[in-house]
Amino acid sequence: MDLDTVRTFLAAADAGQFQEAAAELAVTQQAVSKRIAALERSLGVRLFTRTPRGAELTIDGQAFLPHARELLRVAERAVASVRTGHRPLRVDVIASRGAASGLMRGFHDAHPGIELDVVWLFDIETAVAAIRSGEIDASFRAVSVPGRPLPEDIESVRVLDEPLQLLTGPAHALAGARSVPLAQLAGHRIWMPGIVPGTEWAAYYDDLVAEFGLTIEATGPNFGSDALLDTIADTPALATFMGGRTRLVWPVGHGLRLIPVTDPTPVYPHSLLWHRDNPHPALATLRAHLAATVTGHDDAATWAPGWAIPR
Repeated sequence: MDLDTVRTFLAAADAGQFQEAAAELAVTQQAVSKRIAALERSLGVRLFTRTPRGAELTIDGQAFLPHARELLRVAERAVASVRTGHRPLRVDVIASRGAASGLMRGFHDAHPGIELDVVWLFDIETAVAAIRSGEIDASFRAVSVPGRPLPEDIESVRVLDEPLQLLTGPAHALAGARSVPLAQLAGHRIWMPGIVPGTEWAAYYDDLVAEFGLTIEATGPNFGSDALLDTIADTPALATFMGGRTRLVWPVGHGLRLIPVTDPTPVYPHSLLWHRDNPHPALATLRAHLAATVTGHDDAATWAPGWAIPR
């Protein structure tokens, strides 16, 4: 359905005269008549009855009127959704409690006038497809999975190296340590349910295990962070890795210990991905904010996979 004919119908319905509608639309009265006739042909009904005072809506015209108004409202919203600078900046942060979510909260605090839509997408393929289709403007991703390089039209910049820490219960053998060398974790059971093969975080931990001879168990169902904390607190033989910027509600009375890992410190390399042709002005503001406020770590004292997205 031609929206110009719908717009003309509404102008004529509101004015009650084709001549006034023509003046409002800056067209001739003949053009108004032709548009109305075309709309009536497409609908198969008469919308107006000519009277000495002008034009009155028929019963069918009255029935069509509210739908015509809604058609134009929907069209206006559709146009606004793709006008850069007039729609929210849509960013994928993977999970609500992770480091990327914290980075976006900091951005929002620094730029409260920029409207945001924050979404949670599971894997990197889904995120990249959403960036390329325009569904989202950017995504925070940890690494580029080996053998699956980013498409040429996707830009990336490494924005944060998040240190991993060891989380234990009060009875764990390392619970009293002020820090623990990474190599010393060999032989300890590190439990991380929910690692999904093929994801970027699974690839990260595969390399960590291979490099340092660790034992990471992903067995059992993933009941979420609350159940993970309960199990770690109650099981002296288990520990887990926790991102240094992961935000959790610590249960009272669990006696959990969060221990820095050193020599080297494993870091989870977060990068921002976006389409190179994306013109949204807030995207440039986000990138500048991250560049100004986030600092990395000393490469000599940290470890990350060799295939992580470079700075």
